[in-house]
Amino acid sequence: MDAGARDTFTEGGANERTLPPGLTEEEAAELELELSKVEDEIQTLRHVLSSKERHAGELRRRLGISPLIEIKSNLTKGWHNVQSSNAYLTASATLEDISRSEAYKKTQETLSQAGMITSSAFSSLSSALRSKLGEMRNSPTFKNLEDKMGAGGSTNGGEM
Repeated sequence: MDAGARDTFTEGGANERTLPPGLTEEEAAELELELSKVEDEIQTLRHVLSSKERHAGELRRRLGISPLIEIKSNLTKGWHNVQSSNAYLTASATLEDISRSEAYKKTQETLSQAGMITSSAFSSLSSALRSKLGEMRNSPTFKNLEDKMGAGGSTNGGEM
């Protein structure tokens, strides 16, 4: 960007910016020039980066590296980085210590027993329900209902 195209610093005016406190006009002009050069460099770097990204994409295409392969590789590298991080190693060591503790072992044993008792209770409930349904099916009321449904279904073509 051209330094001349910027607003000039003065003591005041409609289209002009005022000087920050403690800054002379010469210093402001020098900073404006430096800012313009830095912005030009940024723009140049953006163009170079864009060109390099296009070139890298072309090289990946020629090598047969698809976006899916890149994602897989990035995920693998990322997971490796996580596993080798201090936070992961510390948490892993802490969990190992917890799993060796007496409280954990007691809790695990209690939950295992509770699971077995629950499983046994559901098994008993299932047997009781199966038995009751068998009794109901053999009851005169159910047989009467079954006969009526069977007779009604055969007279109208099986439709209900």
